[in-house]
Amino acid sequence: MFPIKVAKRIYNTFTAILVTLCVAVAIMLVGVKVIGFDVYTVLSGSMEPAIHTGSVIYVKEVDPATIKVNDVITFVIEGDVVGTHRVTKVEKNTDPELKEMGEYMFYTKGDANEDADGKPVYSVNLLGTPVFTVPYMGYVADFVQNPPGTYIVIAGGCILLILIFMSDIIFGPDEKKEKKKNQKAAEGDLEQELQDLRDKAAQAEQAQEANEPPAPAEEPSAEE
Repeated sequence: MFPIKVAKRIYNTFTAILVTLCVAVAIMLVGVKVIGFDVYTVLSGSMEPAIHTGSVIYVKEVDPATIKVNDVITFVIEGDVVGTHRVTKVEKNTDPELKEMGEYMFYTKGDANEDADGKPVYSVNLLGTPVFTVPYMGYVADFVQNPPGTYIVIAGGCILLILIFMSDIIFGPDEKKEKKKNQKAAEGDLEQELQDLRDKAAQAEQAQEANEPPAPAEEPSAEE
């Protein structure tokens, strides 16, 4: 028969690994925003081999004046569509009619593309520069953020919580914890018994003092 202790240890290790993975993914996709990173998924191979399709890129906001040729930038193409390409040329925006678009224009091209991008990227559309990437994590992000993946992840999280709390029900309480708990309970009972004995002794002493006759008063001595 498979030892219960070993089975419980394997079960707890398995659930701990699952929890660790969930926390790691949550930090990689959401937690990094706390320290100033924006997370984007690369959906095309235009930047291969530098950035693989399906990668997650972590973008940090930068001053447009610091961007130079050969830098990789992330920018808004149109609406919610975002692109990440390499800068091939930087120019100042001298068109008074496009002054609100920012001071700089960046001409870009994907490393794997034969042709450069048709339109320049203005400063106002610059989101930042990728600081680092995690290959293939984008597939995970896309799965989590869109149904039915979102519902599967929520259901999986609930099942994981149940598995964590089911350990004692399936394998029984932890012997060490139970022993420690019983020891503390025994120590508590002993302390209570000692306190009861002290209270009884104090009560007996008070009763004895109350039953003792008062000491006779001393007669005044006659003066000569």
